[in-house]
Amino acid sequence: MNKNNISKFEGFSPEALTFLNDVRVNNSKEWFESHRNEYNKCLLEPFQNLVIELSEQMLCIDDLIDVAPLINKTISRIFRDIRFSKDKFLYKNTMCLAFKRAKKEWRDAPAFFFEISPKSYRYGMGYYSASKESMDVFRKMIDENQKSFEKAISFFDKQNVFTIEGEEYKRTLDPTKTSNINQWYNRKSIHLVHSSVEFERIFTNDILKDLITDFTMLKPIYDYLCSVEVRKNKWINY
Repeated sequence: MNKNNISKFEGFSPEALTFLNDVRVNNSKEWFESHRNEYNKCLLEPFQNLVIELSEQMLCIDDLIDVAPLINKTISRIFRDIRFSKDKFLYKNTMCLAFKRAKKEWRDAPAFFFEISPKSYRYGMGYYSASKESMDVFRKMIDENQKSFEKAISFFDKQNVFTIEGEEYKRTLDPTKTSNINQWYNRKSIHLVHSSVEFERIFTNDILKDLITDFTMLKPIYDYLCSVEVRKNKWINY
């Protein structure tokens, strides 16, 4: 991104949502190329500006997080890889940013994210798709020191922003644990999500304020999940 083009994040436009709908409906490289300037103005540049304005706080949360405002770094591609997919749509109808540590196996690492689509927007933190090994270490750490985990999630019952998501095992893995612990312990992957259709917030910089406040609130459980990966991989800096 050219530094001379950096401007303050002022929100997304309604046209951004229209574009995400239209690019999917048209499903054509020719259509996309003829509307690339619109994509840059309505989506890419606002996402880049949002990443830049979030970067200082994200580095306060974790100074190892990658904050480069670039596609395939913090910003998702709009093109889909359809080589092995039955879904032959060429373009996504969503666009997102993700803050994570530089890691080849990024699907198995905690990350902060924000995503918009024509129908809603959402943000949160967690695993994209945790491996069984990560979740086994997660549970082992809870078993060994439950009080440490309880401290990491002490914020959760005091807020009404995020819900816990992630597929759960059909059977309860440890019936001796409380329901408060098992709502975390009994999952195959885990992420905390806030979903909304209040688009007025993303049409202004209110969403920037929301993300700064709410991502910071998630720092204790983010740190805990990072410690899971440190233990799993035995990496000093993970």
